[in-house]
Amino acid sequence: MLSDRFGRTIDYLRVSVTDRCDLRCSYCIPKGFKGFEEPANWLRFDEIERVVAAFARLGTRRFRLTGGEPLLRRDLPQLVGTLAALPGVEDLSLTSNGTQLASLAAPLKSAGLHRLNISLDSLRRDCVASISGSDSLDKVLSGLAAAKAAGFANIKINMVPLAGVNDGDIESMLAYCMEQGFVLRLIEAMPMGSTGQAAQGLDLSQLLDKLTRQHGLIASSRSLGGGPASYWQNADASFTLGLITPMSQHFCATCNRVRLSVDGTLYMCLGQEEQLELRPLLRAGCSDAELEAAIRAAIELKPEKHEFIQQPQQVVRFMSMTGG
Repeated sequence: MLSDRFGRTIDYLRVSVTDRCDLRCSYCIPKGFKGFEEPANWLRFDEIERVVAAFARLGTRRFRLTGGEPLLRRDLPQLVGTLAALPGVEDLSLTSNGTQLASLAAPLKSAGLHRLNISLDSLRRDCVASISGSDSLDKVLSGLAAAKAAGFANIKINMVPLAGVNDGDIESMLAYCMEQGFVLRLIEAMPMGSTGQAAQGLDLSQLLDKLTRQHGLIASSRSLGGGPASYWQNADASFTLGLITPMSQHFCATCNRVRLSVDGTLYMCLGQEEQLELRPLLRAGCSDAELEAAIRAAIELKPEKHEFIQQPQQVVRFMSMTGG
């Protein structure tokens, strides 16, 4: 297994297949942003396969496809099929905004994708349009219906509550997810780039007592992937609520993941700048042994913790540039 210098096992790789997105969520990509990576610099599918296979040989078992919006990458089900068939890949998931999911849910499921996380910050059309920059609610809801029809289970809905924007929508999102059988995950906004630094996220630790009391939720040891969420369930386990609290209660001591950006850069932490570029090695024809050695060297760069609280202006790259 891969381990860093602080004794943490790295068993989770998030793989960005594009930094492009069809939305402009207020806490992610600024309106009018045009500084996207040139397609010539994107890792090709065969290069992504090599990196994922190398991580799998080194003991990583969980992989997530991200963006930007990953469903904008042409022929994505083809990549999913290739990665799902690799030895050692035990869990292959994808995070999406859901706008393209109606036509792709079934092909992705058939190709071998195991799990889906869908971003949805409100059920109010005007609120969704305000946050995302697009009247996209109907597309997302259609995509979720298609995902259920395709056979995806334990679909997670990722909601970023923002003060004075959609914080009043948490109860309606809870009710919707209970009705639909979705897992609702509330995520604290992180100060990445100018958009993230301007977002007025909520301290979710302060909401927890209220939500657990109102809905009879108890702490759960249920495992729903390799991420950092803590989970609570109702009495009959028919509904699950997850909280991801990188700001109020960070989980750096147990961080098990690194991120591969669309241009082949390995980022060790969302809140720090340690990185290693794999694309030059891949395109120079490196051997599998050389690639694995580079990955091991990168893991040694992983910092002990982020400094979002101490230095909120430190990370100027946007989330989509790192890989969500």
